[in-house]
Amino acid sequence: MTAHTTPAGPAAGPSAARRRLIRELLLVAGFFTVYKAGRLLSTDRTGEAFRNADRIRDAERFLHLPGEGAVQRLLLHGDALVTTANTYYAAVHFPATALFLIWLYVRRPAHYLWTRRVLAVLTGAALVLHLAYPLAPPRMIPATGLIDTGQVYGPTVYRAAPDADTLANQFAAMPSLHFGWALMLAIGVIAATRRGGKAGMGEVGGGKRSRLRMLWLLHPLVTLLVIVGTANHYWLDAIVAAALLGIALLVVPRPRATERNGAAMATATVTGPRTQIGAGAGAGTDADGGDEGAVPGLPRRKDTAETVGAGK
Repeated sequence: MTAHTTPAGPAAGPSAARRRLIRELLLVAGFFTVYKAGRLLSTDRTGEAFRNADRIRDAERFLHLPGEGAVQRLLLHGDALVTTANTYYAAVHFPATALFLIWLYVRRPAHYLWTRRVLAVLTGAALVLHLAYPLAPPRMIPATGLIDTGQVYGPTVYRAAPDADTLANQFAAMPSLHFGWALMLAIGVIAATRRGGKAGMGEVGGGKRSRLRMLWLLHPLVTLLVIVGTANHYWLDAIVAAALLGIALLVVPRPRATERNGAAMATATVTGPRTQIGAGAGAGTDADGGDEGAVPGLPRRKDTAETVGAGK
């Protein structure tokens, strides 16, 4: 982990940074390609997908979960609302996750590595479930009384006939990575911008900013309402995704304080004197209120003078 986040000496230069960036891009792109290709392996298991849908509906009734129709009826109160929900489902999922990872890579290298590993574990586990348990979404089940809001109101990312869709596996509903990735985005941002120690919490406006960070939880909440209201997922799809994410968070160790500080020092070295001066004056926090800007072990000017005086 240190080799990825705390380069030392001459290696911490533009050429090394470009190599790391290219390596990360290839790694993420390769993993995503394998995932997309793997999902398509179960597209021809239509009968099994519909039988599993009956089982999921029975399980939700047994657990007394609310019906997905309650959310869809709210969306259908206006064309603008349901169209917005369809657009959120189609256009926010991948761009938001990509921008989140880019921000972490640039501003929080240690948290980027942690998040990338968590997402890899979550997505790999989801792929196994997609292959082992094909599931028809509620929009395909007439007994649910739900409509395919994407086909009726638009926009949609799926073709009307699932068997003819060569770009997406419409039977990969369990678990919902829309919800799993959105939840990890919120957790990742909150963790990466957490103020370190009592000094950070004691700053003016620190408590307010700490509370504002929790607004990122609105993203998975809105995502949950969207995936259920558009009839693309069952409640259990989101519950299983959250459980898998919890397991991934337990398996993948979080970045330690020494790694976060080492990443900040490496960033300061690459970006130049202005960043170094800012880090020294930041009293242990960076511009975003996080604890990665702290550079421990640097003596204050007063301490240096006292040391010289003691030598006399």
